[in-house]
Amino acid sequence: MKPFILLWLCGISLCAYSQAYQTTLTNFQTRFDTAGDAIDAHDGEIAFFDGTYYLYGTSYGCGFEWGNKGAPFCGFKAYASTDLVHWTDKGALFDARGAVWQSRCNGATYGCFRPHVLYNKKTKQYVLWINVYDNRVGFRVFTSRSPVGPFTETDNPKLAVNADSPIAGLNNGDHDTFADDDGTGYIAYTDWRTRGTIVIEKLTSDYLSGTGKHVKAVTSGATEAPSLFRRKGIYYVTYSDPNCGYCSGTGTSYKTAPSPLGPWSAGKKISDNSCGGQPSFVSVIRLKDDVMYLYGSDLWNNAAKNEALANYYWAPLNFAPDGSILPMQCEKTVAFTLAKGAAGHQADSHAETDGFTSFCDIGGDIQRSQSFTATRHGILAKVTYATFKSGHPEAGLQLSICTADDKVLSHHLIPSDSISWAPRNIAVYPGISVTAGTSYKILLKSASAKGCYGLEYNQEGNGEAYSSDHGVSFSSEARRTLKHQIFIQ
Repeated sequence: MKPFILLWLCGISLCAYSQAYQTTLTNFQTRFDTAGDAIDAHDGEIAFFDGTYYLYGTSYGCGFEWGNKGAPFCGFKAYASTDLVHWTDKGALFDARGAVWQSRCNGATYGCFRPHVLYNKKTKQYVLWINVYDNRVGFRVFTSRSPVGPFTETDNPKLAVNADSPIAGLNNGDHDTFADDDGTGYIAYTDWRTRGTIVIEKLTSDYLSGTGKHVKAVTSGATEAPSLFRRKGIYYVTYSDPNCGYCSGTGTSYKTAPSPLGPWSAGKKISDNSCGGQPSFVSVIRLKDDVMYLYGSDLWNNAAKNEALANYYWAPLNFAPDGSILPMQCEKTVAFTLAKGAAGHQADSHAETDGFTSFCDIGGDIQRSQSFTATRHGILAKVTYATFKSGHPEAGLQLSICTADDKVLSHHLIPSDSISWAPRNIAVYPGISVTAGTSYKILLKSASAKGCYGLEYNQEGNGEAYSSDHGVSFSSEARRTLKHQIFIQ
């Protein structure tokens, strides 16, 4: 019985992490979770806890906009993966929908950002730090027994810098948390009172506050977004150089030191544009025969008002024999073998997720359609389409199922307030008969004269068509398909 039990346990992946796993990351395309929705977690990090990789980030899908006083706060999210490719949405780190968190973090404030999680072996607690601007210290701290929460807020932390500054101002900004090999914790953060210098401070043994032991002016100013890590006895801090909130391309530089509290070297730039984004994290990932320092940058939407469309660049940093970081190459794909991993998969095996890009123009005179051919006789039970909204459209999205000669067979109006700002699948249930081998099309339009509804498209298929005259005529766009799924019973 023992060999049978072992095989059965491996079959449900309880022991899959005991072996190495080869995986490939693809950049410069929309990353979808296992349900087929775009990943909505930004300016955070990737962490590894107990055999699973976790992506933490700020959510923008509910419509948070920098500088829009009426914009809601969307909270922080976590995703889990076994291979760094297939990510399962684990939901919010804590419930941020209430009045307290909206008053702390909505568009009428400076916002709340950069969730970072450490595991404390002594307290057996996961510790979450987030950057806020409603208190003096600039941070709030939480604990949980689970890496995905729910996290519970603790007392306000104390830090050495700006302890006497005004409450709810630009005091201390975005940060990184780091646990050294001996378990000592540190936080690297931005001092806005000195116009963007980096501070590194030692944390208390429970990681819930600063100790006061710190080093100031690690950088000389106009920087932000630090990431602190150790490699072969050398400590590194990477940072945005210069600082540039929501920019679609700002530089990445780094410094080194023999200790987190310095002395720190002169800075060296390794990228002028962070591969189209702004640096976010460096995560230490163990490989089969080495250690990878996975660099991440947020490919912001060029300061547009829908940062839920922000993409990601993830690739390993490369090092010279003397420990210096080599200039970044902005690779489209990177392959490596994880020390611990297992094959992930889409929750729906029919979901196609490779090579897709976001675009938004449906509304007013502009309509789009996607043709498909029924693979069998039956009832068209369900159709899904990946969409999002931008610019506050005042009318809903109309999705119709039509014959090839434009006869409407099924019509559905999706209200604007039910559509996310991040690309997500919406589903309609036509319940109409279809015939095998017959062509049909999905027609997408909106009466809104404001804003737009978006689409996810790739250039590996066909069947997409475009109209700029309110549907009077359509032009096929070669080698283009919209992200959709057809379910025939």
